[in-house]
Amino acid sequence: MKKVAVVGVSGYTGLELLKILINHSGFELTYIANSEGNISIEELHPSLEKVISMDVQKADPKEIAKVSEICFLALPHKTSMAFAKELIALGVKVVDLSADYRLELNTYEEFYCPHEDKENLSKAVYGLPEFYKEQIKNTDLVANPGCYPTASLLAVLPFIKYFDERSNLFIDAKSGVSGAGKKLSETTHFVTVNDNIFTYNPMKHRHGPEIKEKIKLLENKELNISFVPHLLPVTRGMLVSVYGTLNDETIDAKALLKEFYKESTFVRIKDKPVDIKSTAGTNFCDIFVEQNGSALFISSSIDNLLRGASSQAVVNANLMCGYEEDHGINKIAYIP
Repeated sequence: MKKVAVVGVSGYTGLELLKILINHSGFELTYIANSEGNISIEELHPSLEKVISMDVQKADPKEIAKVSEICFLALPHKTSMAFAKELIALGVKVVDLSADYRLELNTYEEFYCPHEDKENLSKAVYGLPEFYKEQIKNTDLVANPGCYPTASLLAVLPFIKYFDERSNLFIDAKSGVSGAGKKLSETTHFVTVNDNIFTYNPMKHRHGPEIKEKIKLLENKELNISFVPHLLPVTRGMLVSVYGTLNDETIDAKALLKEFYKESTFVRIKDKPVDIKSTAGTNFCDIFVEQNGSALFISSSIDNLLRGASSQAVVNANLMCGYEEDHGINKIAYIP
């Protein structure tokens, strides 16, 4: 059993981490924290009453290092890197759910803030197991991808070498409201979201550069990425639709996709268009593809809180600790 800590238990991703770790036979939950402490987990999340009884601590890296071997950081960007830097220096492995270690330095500082841990940034491994599994097994710091990049990259990466570089690759992404976190805003207010759907930050969202950067790093190909996110009037789930132009219309896109992911534990290739209910509550990414000559349509579905955050984080921790990637991970969707 590996002893684990979770910092940032107040939010949705922190709660999802707890729900997985409570029943994980390879991890013992030894420390849970937020920015304030002085509350029990049952008070903070009443749904956990008679499930787990623990005190929530005020986060302290030195105390974490005394009782834990690996720590999940479910914190905002900038806040997270300060904790990660100290934890790694104290010998604690880290899975960071923020954006702080996901990007190259120049990209990060352009779209977020000045980086305060450049040394560890250069050592961090991007936590997309389908592409970085062996590196994840041998690192002390995983930068866990968010929901938009996860669903988008899993959809497009099998086809990168076949996309026409002269054309735009349009990524139309739709997320449930929980992706915005717990903090109330005008955009996520019930009156705004209910019976509504809308775009936000079209062509300017900071996950667009992340997707473009990872394509360049993995496939050494520059593509014109047009990323457009939308908010859905649902609690959880993500549906990504990709529209691209092929440079070789003779390829069999369905066969290529099935071959590409034939060994993947958590990618399912579907013969019919995907939906968000079939992946809700799981770590699966469902992908569908259709082509019309050189025109290609790809659609992917994930649970934004799980495959897009918490369950993917636990998969990464499994690999870091020598477990099978699906150890303790739910595979049964929330249906109906």
